[in-house]
Amino acid sequence: MDKKKKTPKQIAALVCVALLLLLYLATLVVACLNFPGADRLFQACLVATVGLPILLWIYIWLFGKIKERRQGQDNSNEK
Repeated sequence: MDKKKKTPKQIAALVCVALLLLLYLATLVVACLNFPGADRLFQACLVATVGLPILLWIYIWLFGKIKERRQGQDNSNEK
């Protein structure tokens, strides 16, 4: 079997998927339960469900930009 090393992008995506699954479960549980503050917790779960993928996209984008900049500096040092 050929085992490939996971890139930081893949690791971040897997962590995001796991967190989203937990958020979906938490949202379902909070929606079914009735306790003081459940409405605020439900809103927080919904905001996090939207915000988490956006934050992941920003992280991956910034990681790519930083990687490009480092590779550009490495190439200029070799000349």
